[in-house]
Amino acid sequence: MHENKILEIAVKASDDKKAENIVVLDMKGISLISDYFLICHGNSEKQVQSIATEIKKTAQENNIELKRLEGYDQARWVLIDLDDVVVHVFHKDERLYYNLEKLWGDAPTLDVEGVLE
Repeated sequence: MHENKILEIAVKASDDKKAENIVVLDMKGISLISDYFLICHGNSEKQVQSIATEIKKTAQENNIELKRLEGYDQARWVLIDLDDVVVHVFHKDERLYYNLEKLWGDAPTLDVEGVLE
């Protein structure tokens, strides 16, 4: 499956569970890890887990290989590796602390609204 379709599925699954401040960083040529980072947050551990569960479920329904899921039990920073797309679901407090958008500030952002239409 093309990485743009994987990204679209992950963004929509995040949005369906009311993830906040969804940001997509285009990591092509910047990171060897993946082509895109999807970053979002929830306001509670339960919401973080709900967002992560929805992304995992939707990926599996679309035959997208889930390479790794980490941090689910603590629900402070859940990392979901969908190969070309790595999803970071933060608890709102952790997102402010780690500030991945600043860390990867040289990565261009994509218009999430265009993906959700």
